[in-house]
Amino acid sequence: MDQVAFGRFVRRAIDEAKNRRGWTVTRLATETGVGRSTLFRWLAGDNQQFPELASVRAFCAALDIPVGAAFAALGIRATPAVDETHAAALADMDRILHRLTDPAVNEAEKVLIRDMLRYLARSPARNQPANGDAAAGANAVA
Repeated sequence: MDQVAFGRFVRRAIDEAKNRRGWTVTRLATETGVGRSTLFRWLAGDNQQFPELASVRAFCAALDIPVGAAFAALGIRATPAVDETHAAALADMDRILHRLTDPAVNEAEKVLIRDMLRYLARSPARNQPANGDAAAGANAVA
């Protein structure tokens, strides 16, 4: 992760939001859903961890910036094969994130979506041996 380049990217985006839209950092935080402290950490290049994907996407969406520009600043280079392979999954994730942030969607549905995502995050990938079976499978092949 290139924290310096990402900080420059965020600085340019914030400067443009101030100049073109007249937004303060507080307004930017409100419009993007990204907290002021997070914005300042991004600006300072003080990221102990990789920025949350949802926050980066929300930041870019609110400012009409292609999310790929943020990924490039972070040092993530997508290849065409990866883009094609994951395009449907990314579109699904965008729709899910939209539903989770849409004020018109009731809270019960949002809870259901979050519960399902947590469940799926704990599930082993398909065609993958479950806990500890990987070694057994490797030994059987050897």
